[in-house]
Amino acid sequence: MSENLYSAIQARLPAPDKTFMETPDGRLYSYGALEERSAQFAQALAALGVEPGDRVAVQVEKSPEAILLYLGCLRAGAAYLPLNTGYTAAEIAYFLADAEPRVAVCPPQAEAEFRKIAAGAGVPRLETLAADGSGSMADKAAAASASFGVVPRARDDLAAILYTSGTTGRSKGAMLTHGNLTSNAQALLETWRFTSQDVLLHALPIFHTHGLFVATNVSLFAGSSMLYLPAFDLAEVLRLLPRASVMMGVPTFYTRLLSAPGLDRELVSHIRLFVSGSAPLSPETHKDFEARTGHAILERYGMTETGMNSSNPYEGARRAGTVGFPLPGVEIRVAEPESGAVLPEGEVGVIEIRGPNVFKGYWRMPEKTAAEFRDDGFFVSGDLGHFDERGYLKLVGRDKDLIISGGFNVYPAEVEAALDALDQVAESAVIGLPHADFGEGVTAVVVPRQAGALCEEAVRDALTQVLAKYKVPKRVLCVDSLPRNAMGKIQKTLLRETYADLYR
Repeated sequence: MSENLYSAIQARLPAPDKTFMETPDGRLYSYGALEERSAQFAQALAALGVEPGDRVAVQVEKSPEAILLYLGCLRAGAAYLPLNTGYTAAEIAYFLADAEPRVAVCPPQAEAEFRKIAAGAGVPRLETLAADGSGSMADKAAAASASFGVVPRARDDLAAILYTSGTTGRSKGAMLTHGNLTSNAQALLETWRFTSQDVLLHALPIFHTHGLFVATNVSLFAGSSMLYLPAFDLAEVLRLLPRASVMMGVPTFYTRLLSAPGLDRELVSHIRLFVSGSAPLSPETHKDFEARTGHAILERYGMTETGMNSSNPYEGARRAGTVGFPLPGVEIRVAEPESGAVLPEGEVGVIEIRGPNVFKGYWRMPEKTAAEFRDDGFFVSGDLGHFDERGYLKLVGRDKDLIISGGFNVYPAEVEAALDALDQVAESAVIGLPHADFGEGVTAVVVPRQAGALCEEAVRDALTQVLAKYKVPKRVLCVDSLPRNAMGKIQKTLLRETYADLYR
């Protein structure tokens, strides 16, 4: 029996005439078209020499055809390698040389530059795919036969490679298997109660776990429909919310929605679930959104290497500032980083994960892979957190973001929560910077709610009422906006570089 992810999708397909995707310009893609077109893409890839286990690298704009190409890769037994559309030529050159794909796909307008990069990396074939669905890859698929089955794959066979950001060294390719993706989609389907009646508002990018493997795979497993936007557009999201039953987003989606006067309970009366992930959702945003809409946003926790690990409950309290409980089949523990000793409730340590969702390892990095796993199979996430008295998991930051000031550990998330609770602060990021006396100086970079409304000393004075003295930022810096990546995560590495000399 094939354990190809597409086989699991195919077994759940609804009636062929049911709508799978609808675009803002009114294009409809049925499940019947999905089955036929994904077969054509698989056939086209096979004609280009793609064999089971080969990689297919794709850096294209979001489109329905990009999803069909992804499904075609699965059907052909290839490993899908989605690349962030913001990557530079130098970054693309590294990924292509490292992954050695059989085929690379790029936008038509980037073909000339991409062809040079692909040739330098030894990629045999280069094709194009545009945002409107045109391009040489689409042409080859349109001319191909739809009589293509599903190449049998085992649970441990490679389905995709996702490269990590590489903030602490060269980017690593996380190898995700058919079993990883299948088990995670099934767990989320059950946890979030997805059915064929759902309509998902999809405004996420599809080069990332959230938009591709969470939003898309769960919709496919449920046989539900998607309102498929090329990107988050506030006006379009507000227009389409009354037609949706579920929305998945990053925290910036929700802060932008809160800026719209038209967001109220009537607008979202048809929604049953709002999900947030990919970056921490501030308790203030959670509280404000619930007050405006009556909906408590469901926050979950995932990683490139593991897919989703935990979720606040569908039924029960969705506690602001927490990421809930482990998903079915997933084990999570909190351990002392060096020894691996499991820590009791309430103590902060490194989060470790074991389950069918955990990746196979890093592409061609066996030593790095071995270093990230305990002997009993738990993956060391690098995220710091603890379980509270009710069993909810709470994240406090990344191990590399931990600030040691004057010999005391300071967890940025705790200071950020205190800052975000202040009326004059819209959002914040807390970093450690080199300091002659303290080793690292706790530093807050904040966005005021109103220009000129924030006084550094007043903020520090307010924090002394809720934080120990060693946790209070030595400086509070005001900025117009915080640097973020495509998934809305604040880029603290850039902040540390920008303000590296602040205390010197």
